[in-house]
Amino acid sequence: MYSNENSLAKRINTSEICLSYDQLCKRLLANKQILAWILKGCVAEFAECSMQDIAEKYIEGCPGKTTVSLYPDERSEFVEGAVTEDSTMLEGTVAFDIHFKAIKPDSDTFVSFIFNIEAQKNFYPGYPLIKRGVYYGSRLISSQWGTVFSNSHYEKMNKVYTIWVCTDPPRYRRNTIVSYSLEPHDLAGKTKEKKENYDLITVVMICLGNSGDKNYKGLLKMLGVLLKEDMPAAEKKRILQEEFSIILSTSMEREVSQMCDLGIGLWKEAWDEAKYEDVCNLMEVTGWDMEKCMDILKIPEEKKDFFGMKAVNGKKELVLG
Repeated sequence: MYSNENSLAKRINTSEICLSYDQLCKRLLANKQILAWILKGCVAEFAECSMQDIAEKYIEGCPGKTTVSLYPDERSEFVEGAVTEDSTMLEGTVAFDIHFKAIKPDSDTFVSFIFNIEAQKNFYPGYPLIKRGVYYGSRLISSQWGTVFSNSHYEKMNKVYTIWVCTDPPRYRRNTIVSYSLEPHDLAGKTKEKKENYDLITVVMICLGNSGDKNYKGLLKMLGVLLKEDMPAAEKKRILQEEFSIILSTSMEREVSQMCDLGIGLWKEAWDEAKYEDVCNLMEVTGWDMEKCMDILKIPEEKKDFFGMKAVNGKKELVLG
């Protein structure tokens, strides 16, 4: 069987690349220009607002990092707008990618919404992702006790949104945006309740996809371009500026370039590993030397020496040719 003494180190290196990529995604999504697009595209209350107003007038603070616990005796001072962790004694810690408040437009009173934005690559992490979204939203609701309201003043509760940007969803979910929220259903008789009294939690799933789909436009295209792993940085910058009026700061340009480099590097590494394993498996099954196997599998010339060195470094006992 094919084995490699350095496989663990390579997996660790790949994990570090994925972690770096994930961190870059979060930093880019936390930019107010990007958040404005997300709010306008997913939140009904902001649908008629301009991007500039959402970014400059309604989003509070500057998304950063802090720690938030459920009860006041467990938490440090609450910092508005943050990458947060919500900790409880019984439920452990929930790490929120991006967490901030935004003022409700056209409100007679000062009302805020609480937002959580999550970047998620794996759509099937071993459980239904929507259930995790509901859990995160519930934690955002319960964590308001002692900060937004106290005692029994539930009338002061803020509505929460938890919005998930899924970068690698299954085919049937690509280029879709779905919103889940509470709705009343009369079971006996008919009654009316103010929407603001029950419409307190919404989970939104943004599932990105490829171009060529009729829904690949607006927010879906903007996020698709921003987070696409194999698009050159210069092309990203051009599309974001020309089609979406998003001006990249120096730091954003650097992060976009780093993301492209990481994405391309990760793809190349995955290709190398897959092709190298194909070569090794063919050698083992047939007894042919590596040169012959690489020729049959049409391995590019520039990769042949590299594969040969991998075999030597891995101390393979198969004939290299």
